[in-house]
Amino acid sequence: MAQSHPTYFASLADWKKGHAEIVSGSVKHYVFSNMFDVATRSKPYEKVVVGKNLEYVMETLRAEGTSAWFGAAHDEFAICMDGDVEVQFIKLDAPAAPSSRKGAVLVKGEPRGRKMGTVRLKRGHQALLPAGSAYQFKAHKTGVLMLQTMLGELSVEKWSEICEK
Repeated sequence: MAQSHPTYFASLADWKKGHAEIVSGSVKHYVFSNMFDVATRSKPYEKVVVGKNLEYVMETLRAEGTSAWFGAAHDEFAICMDGDVEVQFIKLDAPAAPSSRKGAVLVKGEPRGRKMGTVRLKRGHQALLPAGSAYQFKAHKTGVLMLQTMLGELSVEKWSEICEK
């Protein structure tokens, strides 16, 4: 007889800190177990690292209001974990960062280039944040984004706060 295991998908309003089915290791090593907790204590669009593999990171962002413009010399990837977030894209006339720079950077002023369009993300939706473009998030209600990127100047590491609370 097969056992039934219900799937629980958390949200900013309904999450349980540190609850993950652990195969091996410690619960603090699992991204999804703490991302909503991190988002409740973060500033809007602060890129808080919740998982790390060499130079690659998973960042949790509290999506609230409209973000600054960001860009990167490499592709990034966003997943809407909770909420309703628009992502606007502009193909930049000039790179936001040199090809050697890792992670996202702030685009100074209004980005110059060709409008590429808008993607609307709802819970569970994903979007590619392409290299050479600028992107801006606009949340219709407070939510949570998870970004896969590279560790960079905007990445905030708060391991003692995340793992010891």
